[in-house]
Amino acid sequence: MANKEILLTDGDISRLIEMAWEDKTPFEAILNTYQLDESSLMKFMQSQLKPSSYRLWRKRVKERSSKHLKLRSPDIKRDHCVTQYKISR
Repeated sequence: MANKEILLTDGDISRLIEMAWEDKTPFEAILNTYQLDESSLMKFMQSQLKPSSYRLWRKRVKERSSKHLKLRSPDIKRDHCVTQYKISR
């Protein structure tokens, strides 16, 4: 993302944070959905999370090859968690 401001609703912000935390959602899916590359997502997460939560998220992401499509096992066929699309009642 090249210094382009993206306006997000509260729902978008919540969903984006949820996608970033999910192991099965790759950075490429976030890029396609919200036009945020990994470095822009890092800045976004840093602005939205407490410092300790951000550090925990970064540590978790670094340990997950499933967050990068190129490093992902070919056995993983889906790009989101099965509970990602929740039905609101």
